[in-house]
Amino acid sequence: MQQQLTCEQVSALLTYYVENKLNEPLKKYLEYHLSICPECSEKLKKLKKLVNNYNEISKRINSDDEIEENSYFNKQYEDFKLNLSAYIDNELTDEENIRIKKIAISNPIARKDLEDIYTFKRLLHSSFDKTKNDSKEDYSKNILNDIYSLHQNNKLDPFYMIMTIFSVIIAAIILGVINIFVL
Repeated sequence: MQQQLTCEQVSALLTYYVENKLNEPLKKYLEYHLSICPECSEKLKKLKKLVNNYNEISKRINSDDEIEENSYFNKQYEDFKLNLSAYIDNELTDEENIRIKKIAISNPIARKDLEDIYTFKRLLHSSFDKTKNDSKEDYSKNILNDIYSLHQNNKLDPFYMIMTIFSVIIAAIILGVINIFVL
């Protein structure tokens, strides 16, 4: 004779049964009970209908969200992305600036991109200022003084001057980047 489950036990296990998360012996006991108990069989039918309705609604909601989000990824947004750096650096004409602002206002994804860029820019500037203020010595000033004194003594090689200025720029960039990671 097969193990009998009570209606309470079956009710507690129905969701696991619908999700196919029961082991085989327990599944067989439950199916046996469902074959002899019309009330529990009706509960199972209602639960399956409820799960199917939920899945349908969930699919519709997800597809609506995808359509809405995809509607923001268009030619206008691509144009925005191409001109974002120039916009941040004030390299666009007034007409182009207005066009980029309109896109940022009307497109939430573009607005988020713009906010992220401005946040990064503020972080970069503040980390550079912090590094500059934390430094005990102004290396760029020292290097420029050395260059000036070499120039005054006519010992300045143009290649050396270019390499020195390039080194100062690279050092400033590296100090700024390192400081970003230290924050």
